[in-house]
Amino acid sequence: MSRIAFLGALLVAAGALAGCRGQTSEDPPIMPERNMYDTERYNPESFADFFPDHRTMREPVEGTVARDHYRDDPEIATGLLADKSGYVMTIPQMFIHRQGGMEKILARGQERFNIYCAPCHGQTGDGKGMVTCKRAKATDPCESRGFPPLPSYEDPRLRQMPDGQLFATISHGVRTMPAYGAQIPIDDRWSIVAYVRALQLSQMASAAPAPQPEPKK
Repeated sequence: MSRIAFLGALLVAAGALAGCRGQTSEDPPIMPERNMYDTERYNPESFADFFPDHRTMREPVEGTVARDHYRDDPEIATGLLADKSGYVMTIPQMFIHRQGGMEKILARGQERFNIYCAPCHGQTGDGKGMVTCKRAKATDPCESRGFPPLPSYEDPRLRQMPDGQLFATISHGVRTMPAYGAQIPIDDRWSIVAYVRALQLSQMASAAPAPQPEPKK
């Protein structure tokens, strides 16, 4: 290798190393593949040369199921029977299977219940939540004043209510209770239903009289 070639290689190497020192440059970046940098933008409902049907808005892949819509199972999506003749009596088994079992559902339901339901219904479902008690008389910390009293989950009417009707109540609201369908996803609504049933069972167990020991013979 000649002396000139060696010096040229040395200068190139020195220049490459100088570029790794983090110095800034005013020169525009080199973009060998511009279409990875400047991607064409399509407007909704506009014409596109790229697609054979010339539509920018694409159809979902065949067989796609929208997340949390349960179009394949209207009972989970609405809480109604398939023929819409009434409400489903219990939480659909397909939902329980998809969520990985009742233990996970109850854990999620407790978390969501404490966020969305407990402020009015109370953490035990007694209908004496913070919202009700804030409107209380001084003589009774949870006697409502200008606020409709809420029923306890121990109410036989609520205990006998189908799970699907409870789900629909959360979804669409009832009387002074607003609809939570927009805030709470379908999975979380069913999880809340499961937790409400667990609260009812726990209240029934605590209210039951303790078994008396049998007299000795």
